[in-house]
Amino acid sequence: MIDHLGLAVSDLERSRSFYLAALGPIGATVQMQVSAQESGGHAHIGFGVAGKPSFWISDATPVSGPLHVAFAAPDRASVDAFYAAALAAGGRDNGAPGLRLHYHPNYYAAFVLDPDGNNVEAVCHHPV
Repeated sequence: MIDHLGLAVSDLERSRSFYLAALGPIGATVQMQVSAQESGGHAHIGFGVAGKPSFWISDATPVSGPLHVAFAAPDRASVDAFYAAALAAGGRDNGAPGLRLHYHPNYYAAFVLDPDGNNVEAVCHHPV
């Protein structure tokens, strides 16, 4: 249903490095970059797969408080790798990898806070 999502960040390069590391284990990389000159206002970096950016960060001034975004992971090992990579890239723990049975029996997720305090999750809904 959602085609793409954009998130304003306080330091574009710091967030670029964080998301490159954190999203790498689930297969996402930078798919597109748009400079402030090209957009006529703010710089944007789009992450995704197969040439399709679906998660964008920009140097626009944030207009709201911290947000929550969840990324689909292909398996539980990728959730674990996301968590480790995000912490190594400067993220802060907000929920170690594990089952969240209150959602459903196969909800395996990990949560980190990005450099701006946004709650970033990787989740796998598949059984082991």
